[in-house]
Amino acid sequence: MATISVTARQAKKKSLLWDYLTTVDHKKIAHLYFWTGLVYFLIGGLEALLIRTQLATSLNTFLDGRTYNEILSMHGTTMIFFVAMPLLFALMNAVVPLQIGARDLAFPFVNALSYWLYFFGALLTHISFLTGDVPQGGWTGYFPLAHPDFSGYGMSYYAIGLQLSGLGTLLTGINFVATIINLRAPGMTYMRMPLFVWTTLIASILIMFAFPPLTSGSISFGFSDTRRCTSSFSRRSASSRK
Repeated sequence: MATISVTARQAKKKSLLWDYLTTVDHKKIAHLYFWTGLVYFLIGGLEALLIRTQLATSLNTFLDGRTYNEILSMHGTTMIFFVAMPLLFALMNAVVPLQIGARDLAFPFVNALSYWLYFFGALLTHISFLTGDVPQGGWTGYFPLAHPDFSGYGMSYYAIGLQLSGLGTLLTGINFVATIINLRAPGMTYMRMPLFVWTTLIASILIMFAFPPLTSGSISFGFSDTRRCTSSFSRRSASSRK
């Protein structure tokens, strides 16, 4: 009897895990966004603690210059792209369909795909800690500071990670715009929509305009430069054009 009970609990845990790994339900995806964002919030908080420890006293040698630049770059990237965005999407996924009377988002599978793109983008960026090539060009990724001549090849992880998570963010924005425009309950006009739904709609439209050039333009050129396939931001290319 005890063996059957243990087996049943194990099967229930396995089915729950598999359910969350394969779900397209907006409420469960909201849980995934929330808990993943919380994990990266703790990681970003640890990075902030290391930064503040280094800055606690003058001439502190707790972190050397390279390590400090790496921690500073990863802290900004983590808090903006891997904490703030997913926590916002968690709230949107949980609330918006309920407020407009929709059963789910317009494209449930795309919603799940967006989360996993974000998840693997964030994971790839932090894998750089294991390889030793951590981004150190600042969380904004500005060139020429982010060029390999100054920051090594760690910015490649930054570029690919943000391309993946940026694509997930773009798909999420499109999904919410389609949901709010097409799946409102009968009688819910634009002027009757809750304020949070309006906020989500405007934010999603801004995402649709902002992320394509960010992802396909600057980050792509930046990745090509970090791999020395192009020289868009290289000092050598600038001097050669003079």
